[in-house]
Amino acid sequence: MNNYSAAKQRFGRTAASYGRGLCWEREISKQDINDLLDIMAQLRNPDSGCPWDCAQDFASIAPYTIEEAYEVADAIQHGDMEELRDELGDLLFQVVFHARMAEEKGAFDFGDTVAAICDKMTRRHPHVFGDTKIADAEAQADAWERAKADERLAKRGGTGPGASLLDDVPRGMAELQRAVKLQKHAARVGFDWGAPELVLEKFAEEMLEMRQAMSSGTVEEMEDELGDLMFVLTNLARQLKIDPAKALRRSNAKFELRFRAVEEAAGSHAALQDMSLDEMEALWQQAKKKQHEGVKR
Repeated sequence: MNNYSAAKQRFGRTAASYGRGLCWEREISKQDINDLLDIMAQLRNPDSGCPWDCAQDFASIAPYTIEEAYEVADAIQHGDMEELRDELGDLLFQVVFHARMAEEKGAFDFGDTVAAICDKMTRRHPHVFGDTKIADAEAQADAWERAKADERLAKRGGTGPGASLLDDVPRGMAELQRAVKLQKHAARVGFDWGAPELVLEKFAEEMLEMRQAMSSGTVEEMEDELGDLMFVLTNLARQLKIDPAKALRRSNAKFELRFRAVEEAAGSHAALQDMSLDEMEALWQQAKKKQHEGVKR
């Protein structure tokens, strides 16, 4: 059997399945989720699969899943559609990997995962799949979080002893996002500062406590107070409807751009090492000025 026939047999679909007028040459270049599931099964085959893939478990793969999600976000930030396509594929592979390991344990398979998310999306969008009315995107976001919290509470025994509004805030989230989630959940019952100005007052209070901790020299105390400062800042971001992680990414990018400009102006890393802080600060201010002028243009 030649390669063409083998491909036709393996991907035995009609051209109509991909759209009118597509020929077999176009079709055999297409692959669907079943092909990826098959690849994953072969990789995890204990007799003929990949030793590395076979050695993994949920805990060892989890860091890669998180890393791939960040790479998707990075591709979006750069506006690179080709990179985004590839990174979304990598993230999908992570989902398939976890589903395959669960199937091997007899827990669930990829089809169960798809069924669960389809059910959830239908259930949490009653304004699309039912008669409920939703005013706007913000109202839908609030309704989503309430539905999510109610489902988690019901799963864990309802509102009885030991149940908390914070139960559905995952511990594995990035801490900036987790801080915002914790605050949002507490705010549902009115436990919130309520306005950005009040948050700034709290920040000033925490700054005084930070100075006291720095005077004491106790690392644990400084860590506590620094954490409190960051927690208050995430609250300010939430009050202003700003994603704190996005704000930090912007600052990181700004710092990187300006520091690279300082390096370029200095001529070499060795030259930077020989400069005083005042000299480097002067180069920094030049880079900052050029950046602002570029934005104005």
